[in-house]
Amino acid sequence: MVDTYIVDANGQSALAGSVTVPADRNFRGAWVLDGTVISEDMDSAKAIFKNKIREVRKPLLEAKDVELMKALETSASTTAIATAKNALRDAPAASAIDSADTITKLKAAWDTSLLGASPY
Repeated sequence: MVDTYIVDANGQSALAGSVTVPADRNFRGAWVLDGTVISEDMDSAKAIFKNKIREVRKPLLEAKDVELMKALETSASTTAIATAKNALRDAPAASAIDSADTITKLKAAWDTSLLGASPY
């Protein structure tokens, strides 16, 4: 029989069956071991969350770039496109992310109107 170990963000390891593990594995990269309990480090979880926003917004920004070029070619207004691009760029800096003090609040900070369906 092979033992399974869980390694936290700091490199500490524990036998999987001997620790309490969070049910939500979305922020596994933020797990920290404290005795026999694994919890999420909120600063690390926020960094993971912001990186997910950046991943999701990349194709959205690329699509807005196409819209912008088409608008420029036809001399149409680019104001709404520029506003949408700025909102996408600002998404990782949302105050709801910085103020989140639990994983539940952090997941609720996903702006579905801007980024689409939450991956969480």
